[in-house]
Amino acid sequence: MMSALEKPLTARTFSSPRHTTRYWEAGPVDGPLMIFLHGWPEIGLMWRAQLEAFASDGWNCIAPDMRGYGGSSVPASSEAYSLNEIVDDMVELHDHLGGRPAIWVGHDLGSPVAGALGAHHAKRSRGVVLISVPYSPESFALPSLLPLIDRKLYPADQYPDGQWDYYRFYLTHFEQTVADFNGDIPATLALIYRRGDPASVGKVYRSALVTLHGGWFGSAHRAPATPLDPALWPDADFDALVEGFRATGFRPANAWYLNDTANIAYAHAAPDGGLLRQPILFVNGEFDGICDVTRSRLGEPMRRTCQDLSVTNLPSGHWLPLECKAETVQAIRSWLKAKGL
Repeated sequence: MMSALEKPLTARTFSSPRHTTRYWEAGPVDGPLMIFLHGWPEIGLMWRAQLEAFASDGWNCIAPDMRGYGGSSVPASSEAYSLNEIVDDMVELHDHLGGRPAIWVGHDLGSPVAGALGAHHAKRSRGVVLISVPYSPESFALPSLLPLIDRKLYPADQYPDGQWDYYRFYLTHFEQTVADFNGDIPATLALIYRRGDPASVGKVYRSALVTLHGGWFGSAHRAPATPLDPALWPDADFDALVEGFRATGFRPANAWYLNDTANIAYAHAAPDGGLLRQPILFVNGEFDGICDVTRSRLGEPMRRTCQDLSVTNLPSGHWLPLECKAETVQAIRSWLKAKGL
């Protein structure tokens, strides 16, 4: 008998005149649609556990490589990675898949995409699952995040950008950041994907110290040799992740951070001030040093603008769908049942 890990996912490609999306599919094609959107620096395969679980429940599960990642288009212009362009990619893919209202699931920077779809294209979503990054009607953008920083933990005179210092560093030292990450791609990715540490709760997180250290890797300007955590990524999937970044480098992925002005304008153009009326589930990592909503104000805009919001906390850091594979599935299953979806 095949293990869950050995069940094949089917890779497919959809192209329009403006974009090509590679996506992974599992489950019956006539089943209800569930679309999984990855974030930085991931690929569609990061959802393997969830794809296989929900496919076994009868869902038609789809996980695209987002713009700039894996087997999808990699535009050269930084402006091509604005949120409206990425949402348009998903609208085209959704039409290609038949356009039935879907459950949209987003992690990390995939979460703002799922939220924007829910705001701008409400009829396309039956419900939205946001993981790790909460929804904001002002968009995920540095000017929107700064007012929500916990100033007891991050006094403004010492940490003006709080845990978002890394974001500021991307904006002010973009070329260095790309070069540093590209210096040793397997080591960079292995270092990024570490499990959350309960001991880090309530302490200054490393993302607040990037400028102080002159980059994520300091004066070395490349990641130290780091073993892969096999509990997060199966070897074959991690190899595919590395292969994808060897082909694209980190420039396209990091360019997602360069469009704050356009993204805020796009958010302001949403109907009803970005109010989300469909059922929303937010899955929070209790040890997430950047995005945890239980000890910061980061979740306030989401609570204010999501009319039917459920929040589930899991014992995880930021890479929640990888750290808590089965628990993520169960959280979504319970919510789907409770909401009759």
